[in-house]
Amino acid sequence: MRQLLVVCLAMGVMCGAEPLPVPYEVYVRNGGLPVPEALRTGNWYNRQTDSYIVGGTPAAAGEAPHIVSLSTSSHFCGASVLDKDTIITAAHCVAGSSASNMKARVGSLRHASGGQQVAVKEIRAHKQYNSGTIDYDIAILKLASSLNVDGTNVKAVTLPTAELANGAEVLVAGWGTTRAGASTLPAALQRVNVNIVARTTCNTNYGAGSITERMICAAVNGGGKDACQGDSGGPLTVNGVLYGVVSWGRSCALATHPGVYTNVVSLLDWISQNRG
Repeated sequence: MRQLLVVCLAMGVMCGAEPLPVPYEVYVRNGGLPVPEALRTGNWYNRQTDSYIVGGTPAAAGEAPHIVSLSTSSHFCGASVLDKDTIITAAHCVAGSSASNMKARVGSLRHASGGQQVAVKEIRAHKQYNSGTIDYDIAILKLASSLNVDGTNVKAVTLPTAELANGAEVLVAGWGTTRAGASTLPAALQRVNVNIVARTTCNTNYGAGSITERMICAAVNGGGKDACQGDSGGPLTVNGVLYGVVSWGRSCALATHPGVYTNVVSLLDWISQNRG
């Protein structure tokens, strides 16, 4: 669920492979403002994806029991359960925010009701998080009270030991918009399967050096399936193993630009040092 903050990486110059009509490059994926109309009408914008988590289906009970909805007055980002006292999300979701008015809901397919809702007491964002490059986009949140991790409705993710092979199928879930620029979030949790894209390919898509070792990319051939604004911080998993955290991308579900995720395996030491 990309927050749809707009982050400018290239002021009036080439952004990725194509020039944009306005100086905006990437959208981090927390529920927020719609895509500017100027971006919608640029030649690079694939309108086939604008009518389409994008291209997904409603999640079934137990399909993503590790997922968390973060909210203040309403849902703004996803997260994943690490243990009964700890959740993991994207740094851009919480950078500059106070924990005092933030809550986490688990064990529900709906972001606004059901399950368990607890307060957040502490935010530990990666100190090297860079809002310009969206690098080191990871944060640990400590909870004010313990979750009931019952192993059925609420489960903790498992951390990976190695990166997935290119082409591997992964699951992304969240309450983000179902098309780029939408102004409302779905009430029910959505899910979609995408495939890991080689880092070299993704760097070609976004411009050399844009995709660091702290990032992985995922998409499907031809586009149409992706995370979108409001999915930021949510999980990219295989059988409950957390390989990625929804981070950023150019619009949503474009055939030319995969979704970009924080590469969890590259940050295992940091997670270990900050979860306790």
